[in-house]
Amino acid sequence: MDNSTLSSLRAWAFKYRGGIWTALFVVILALARPVPSRLPAGIALVVVGQLLRGWGVGCIKRYRGEEVKADELATWGPYALVRNPLYVGNGLVGLGWGWISGNAATVVFLVAFWVLYGLLIVPHEEAFLRGKFGAQYEDYCSRVGRFFPKSLSRETFSHVRDGAYDASILLKSEIHSLWVHIAGTVLIVSRLWW
Repeated sequence: MDNSTLSSLRAWAFKYRGGIWTALFVVILALARPVPSRLPAGIALVVVGQLLRGWGVGCIKRYRGEEVKADELATWGPYALVRNPLYVGNGLVGLGWGWISGNAATVVFLVAFWVLYGLLIVPHEEAFLRGKFGAQYEDYCSRVGRFFPKSLSRETFSHVRDGAYDASILLKSEIHSLWVHIAGTVLIVSRLWW
């Protein structure tokens, strides 16, 4: 696959990431064979994932849309720990759903997540951020991991409070994800009875 085809595929995946996420949920739901003993851990993963998303959303002004955009490079809050806290949050939610649903759903989710976010969406966003913020973004990448913290030092945590947090963005932009995650979890758990 040449670079322009890969770039086009990445832009397409970013544009339709919500629909792809929905399709992935439908696959997990179809595979779901809930394991009652896995409910507490699975629900805990969903809750932690949504909390991480809520923290991350409050640190940025614009994140929904069909194209990548950024007015400033967020490097505080959860962005001081990982460069993609919203996607890490999605990963925790999806892993929770998969864990509740059984081994097959968990494996399908992990593979799909890696392809969707690791190979397509995040590299697309990173290309935009490199182009817009240049050396500032490169310095940020050298300090902060893509999906996992590079360091949990005092210096890393000192950056958590470097910027503003706006809880009102949660009601404007994140309420949809909250309801989707609640409904998705209820649907998967309901597979215990059908």
